Amino acid sequence: MIVAHRKGAPHLPLNEEPMTEMQKDQIADFVREIVATGCDIRAVGEHHYVVGDADLSEEDYATAEAELGRIWSKYGKHGHLKREIIGYLHSIGRSYPPPPIH
Repeated sequence: MIVAHRKGAPHLPLNEEPMTEMQKDQIADFVREIVATGCDIRAVGEHHYVVGDADLSEEDYATAEAELGRIWSKYGKHGHLKREIIGYLHSIGRSYPPPPIH
């Protein structure tokens, strides 16, 4: 991939437009779309989350990789919502360690 630096802009591949920023009300859809690829997304503690693909076959991984790229492009930058994404993942039980069952 060729990367160019446009003056005043972050490093972007040639011919790509700057990404938009995800909005807080898009978090649930973002998570839902990631899960639909067959990948797992989990909060890890209070400061991190991961998207896992270890359970996918090579064929499924190739498909999921393309779909994840589409999702990242669709929702754009989301680092500013990291805490909210982690909180949402905890609220729906997608966390590690898993929440205790009562």
